[in-house]
Amino acid sequence: MKTMGIKALISVISIMGAAQVAHAADVIKIGVNQPLTGVVAAAGTFVTEGAKIAAAEINENGGVLGKKLELVIEDNKSNPTEASNVTEKLIVRDKVPAIMGAWSSTYTLASMPKLMEYRIPMLVETASSSKITKQGNPYVFRISPTSAMEAASFADRVKPMGITKVDFLVVNNDWGLGAAQAYGEMLKAQGVEVGETHIMDAAAQDMTSQLAAIKHAKKQPSHVFLTSGTEQITLVAKQAEALGIDVPFITTGGIMPQQLIDQAGKAANNTYHVMFFVPWFPDATLNPEAARGFVEQWAKMGLDPAGSPEGARGYDGIYTLAAAIEKAGEADPAKIQAALWKTEIDGLTGHVKFNKDGPAGKESGQSVPMTYLVKIEDGKILNTD
Repeated sequence: MKTMGIKALISVISIMGAAQVAHAADVIKIGVNQPLTGVVAAAGTFVTEGAKIAAAEINENGGVLGKKLELVIEDNKSNPTEASNVTEKLIVRDKVPAIMGAWSSTYTLASMPKLMEYRIPMLVETASSSKITKQGNPYVFRISPTSAMEAASFADRVKPMGITKVDFLVVNNDWGLGAAQAYGEMLKAQGVEVGETHIMDAAAQDMTSQLAAIKHAKKQPSHVFLTSGTEQITLVAKQAEALGIDVPFITTGGIMPQQLIDQAGKAANNTYHVMFFVPWFPDATLNPEAARGFVEQWAKMGLDPAGSPEGARGYDGIYTLAAAIEKAGEADPAKIQAALWKTEIDGLTGHVKFNKDGPAGKESGQSVPMTYLVKIEDGKILNTD
């Protein structure tokens, strides 16, 4: 009986092993490294939902190279150490040939050494620090703009908006500090007086001291540039209202304006927001048909409408990687890396095409997305362009 039991067990294990091999042969995996818990969990979750919509559409239309696309999703917990660990786990344990991640510039920079170590390409969908494409990492391909690109696209709006003197209030990380530097340089070149840069920790909930310093500055700013996640910006807006600050805020990096309205109420009024996808104005996008289809699918899935600007990043990221894998002819990391240089798609956030950025011979890929400026007025989102 024992012998028969062992034989039966071996048979079951063999069958299970064969099934796993068959499954692996039938799918192409893409790793997704996003903050699903922690301080920016809402944004990372929405990016992931956008990725899922893209994968579902791709699979409904025949998949990639005749195989189903499978997303292997991992939570980096809004932590750079976890982001690095997740990157290695996706590569070593899950054997993914490509990754999308990791939302924040800090999380992305922490992940990048693992890409070099294992020679796996990563599509960067959100992070904006210029360091990401300047370090000589040829496995990085970014579809989000750098802070410098974002600032340059804003330059023509400076004089029409009557911006004469600015202060900055930014999150104390690569994203926030990089945005303050890039926008500050652009504004100085436009003849704008650049005042103080106030910083706040990513997990901070009380920004009244920084806001009080802005309110009581010797010379009041005409505008305040604000860089952080929507959750923290909501707190800033409420606290600014409580202090009686009526200076217009301009947020950078593409936040979620509808979430700001929902959570901050009238404190969200008279704020401006640099965006890379405007679901409220699909005809203003490069691909109106795709934009309308995405918004409809987002609603059909019962997802919070406020999160669709973040979802668009994940959607474009997965479509870009799928197109590169198709062009590569197989799910091989080196071939995907080479194919990304030749990949072009019209996405929700603009035309994706990678230009070389960084040290010669070790360049990263950088695409140039579209940018928009919206304003919240009387609880509504208006297109200012």
